[in-house]
Order: sequence, then C-alpha cells, then structure tokens
Amino acid sequence: MMRGLQTPVRQIRRQVFTKVAELGFKANAETLLDDMEAIPYEIVNDDTEKYRESTYRSRAIVRERLRLAMGLSLRPENKPVHLTAGVEASNISEKYYEPPLMQVIPSACESCEERGYEVSNMCKGCLAHPCQEVCPKDAISFVNGKSYIDQTKCIKCGKCKSVCPYDAIAKKERPCKSACGVGAIVSDQYGRAYIDPEKCVSCGMCMVSCPFGAISDKSQIFQLARALTEGDQIVAEIAPAFVGQFGDNITPRNIKAALQELGFSEVYEVALGADIGAIAEAHHYVDKVVSGELPFLLTSCCPSWAMMAKKFFPEMIDQISQELTPMVATARTIKKEHPNAKVVFIGPCAAKKLEASRRTVRSDVDFVVTYEELQAMFDAKEIDLSKYEAESSFHDATGAGRGYGCAGGVAEAIEKCVNEYYPDVQVNIEHAEGLAECRKILTLAKAGKMNGCLIEGMGCPGGCIAGAGTNIPVAKAKKLLANYVKNSSTAIPAKELEEIELK
Repeated sequence: MMRGLQTPVRQIRRQVFTKVAELGFKANAETLLDDMEAIPYEIVNDDTEKYRESTYRSRAIVRERLRLAMGLSLRPENKPVHLTAGVEASNISEKYYEPPLMQVIPSACESCEERGYEVSNMCKGCLAHPCQEVCPKDAISFVNGKSYIDQTKCIKCGKCKSVCPYDAIAKKERPCKSACGVGAIVSDQYGRAYIDPEKCVSCGMCMVSCPFGAISDKSQIFQLARALTEGDQIVAEIAPAFVGQFGDNITPRNIKAALQELGFSEVYEVALGADIGAIAEAHHYVDKVVSGELPFLLTSCCPSWAMMAKKFFPEMIDQISQELTPMVATARTIKKEHPNAKVVFIGPCAAKKLEASRRTVRSDVDFVVTYEELQAMFDAKEIDLSKYEAESSFHDATGAGRGYGCAGGVAEAIEKCVNEYYPDVQVNIEHAEGLAECRKILTLAKAGKMNGCLIEGMGCPGGCIAGAGTNIPVAKAKKLLANYVKNSSTAIPAKELEEIELK
C-alpha cells in the first residue's frame, strides 16, 4: 500500500496544486491563460527529473492534471481542444464540482493487465511440479526446465500460485481495479482503465492505488484561493482526521493560525457536527430500531458508503440515517453564527466534494478541499506552520466526535451515547471498512442477518484517516488520532442537542 509515501506521483500532484493555488492567489485575469500555458514547462523541463520515457508525454499528462486542478474536465482525445478552453467559467471565486469527479488521464494509463498469472524467475523447475498437477485446464507445461503458463488455456483460477513452494507464480492485477470495491473500473477499447460513472461512488481508492498517477480528481483550490484574496468572510471547518497531516508536532493552534494567515476569518472543528450527529443517531437508533419500526440503521456520514447503498441496495434507502452529516451539521451551525460567510470543508475525503455539490447542501458548504490540497495552498503562500500559533485552539468538541475520523469510531460514539442516555438499552453494533466489505455487510443486512443493528460503513479501509486526500501513512494517522481523542477534555456530548454550542 502506497498511502502516505512521498512518491514521485505525490510530488507531481503537489507541484500542480501549488502552481494552481499560486494562480488563484495572484488573481490576474489578464495573464491567466499565459500563466496556465507556462506551468507544464515549469514542472517538466531539462532540469527536472525524468518521470516518463518522454518529456512530451510527461508534459501532456501535466496539462490534463492542470485542467482537473482548475476544476475543468479532461479534454477529449478525438478533437482539438485547447488547454485553457473553458477556463473563463472557472475563473471565479465560486464553482461547484461537476461529476465525474474521478477521471482516468488516458495518456498516463499504462494499460495494466486486469488479471492474470505469470511464472517468475524464482521457479526452480522442481520435480514435484505441483502447479502442473493442480491446473484444471492443462495450461502448464515445462519449457527448458521451468514452468510455463499457456495464457490461451489459463482460466486465471490461481490454483497454481496457491501450491507453488517457492512463490514463483505472480498474480498480476490492475491496482486501480483491485482497489475499487464497487467494480467501477473497466477497460476502454485500447485496454486502458476507464471509470464507469454509473458505478463509481468517488471514494478515490483507485486514485491513490495507481502507481502511475493516471487517475486524478477535480479541485477547487484555484477558486478558493481567489475567494481568499477578495476579502470575503470565509470560515474553515476542519475534519478530525487532520491530526499529524501537516507535519510532526504541528498542533491545532499551529493549523488554526496558518489558516488565518491564508485568509480564513475563523476555524471550527467538524467534530462539533459529529457530536451533534452522535446525539441524534443515538436517539434515532432507540426510537426506530429498538422499537422495531426499522430492522436496522445505516450511518450516513461517509458519502461513498451512503452513495453505494443507494446505488446498489435501493430498497434500503429508508434504513439510511437522515441525520445531517458532520460536515453539513457543522456548516449549518457556522452559518447561523455567520450568515454571510462562505464555509470551506477541509478534510481527507474526495467524495465530500460531490456531497457538497448536492442541491440540498450547496447553500451550506461552499468549498471542499483535502488536506493534500490545503498543504499545496500553504506551499503557494510559503507558510511554515511551525512558525504560527493561535491564541486559542479549535472549538471544543468531545472525544466521541473526534473519533469519527477512524473506522469504527462513528459506531463507537453512538454506542457510548446510547449507553449513557439509555442505560437499559442493549446496542448491537456492526461496522465495515472498504467498499468491498461494505457491500458484503449490506448483502447480509438485505438477507435479514443484521436486524436490530446499527451499521457503520466507511468507504476507505481504515476510515477517514485513510481518505484519498490525506498526507501521512494510515497507521501513523490512527495512532495520532487515538491520542487526540484520549486527550479530549470531554468524552461524549451531553444528551440534549441544545447543549452543544460554539464556544
């Protein structure tokens, strides 16, 4: 798993995001087109590292990345479209994401084999040749004393690999396809990866699993940078998985001060909205599931999980919680306090970009950027977070709300609330992480195997700390978040919603 590694793919993404943020902060309409044209040459030239076999291919890929980072779509391959085409519609301080969010850059895709088995040079040509013995199609023979698989006969069952004593048979898989839990990755006519928009739920696991950086999502950093230069009141809400994402020893006070240096007027914790949700979900579970009105209850805070449930299990739509997600609950609370402010959700999640684009949410959340994109905005302004420290930390959320950032944390928070508010009620908790596991648990629920349960689903294996827009390894993020939760001054929120206030 490549998560959190500072690979060349991540370096290129960060360079592109930083350049685009610089364009936004510069806010010069007269030079914008020329500035865009120059970026691929600044990132790829004779003095930069050679990532591909050709400078021209590298630049072509950067151009498409640049368009996506500006909030534009990829250019079609079958007709001439200029790099800056459509930029006028993006040269604004407010622009919503337009699906598809996740896109394969055709010129970057290496057309990996979808699935197959191949004998490596580890083969010893052993006397027992168990690979040949277990093959149901006689696809394995020995050539020059080594095992050989006839691909025209092979049915890709994997039995040969399972019995090889030297692990000499490699399973070849397309990384993006194996990371997709909903089967949304298919092949186009040239054998390149293509994302089926009817199945995709925008979790971004394909994007972070492609070792060639061939998949990317759209961004609002250009528009947000512009808005920050225009002097509007802009409030940040930051998701609890932020801990450790911007460097070791970077505290909430450092982050808050750095965000204010960027131009944000105030900063709030999304964990506040998680607290609001935990209270509501606890009451909802008892009122609806324990009473027998609903067979089970599905959490709704992960947009990929909720979208998958609606797409693949439409009969369960009534079992998906109708409570506001932490992002929206926090945003609405902010807008009550600051009705004229624009709200920016800062988090680990790619799918939140589409959640914020829903017509019912658009008035609440104006921008969504990831931790990865925010780091590039800090880079564009040359902000060293360790040099800034606010007088106060974030608004005071509880450990329960902050725990939403890790798989199992949502269900745990709701369970603790139920135990506190309704001590005589037994809570039945199930949780799944990763869309493949989420589909399995929903299949069991559909078959009546989960009745009486509160079911938490997280689209990313590990939860939000493993989201597509994070900066550090998942294991490290999990440990840091656990410490943050443990050190919270309050463990769970009070029973009544009205008792939660922005302090």
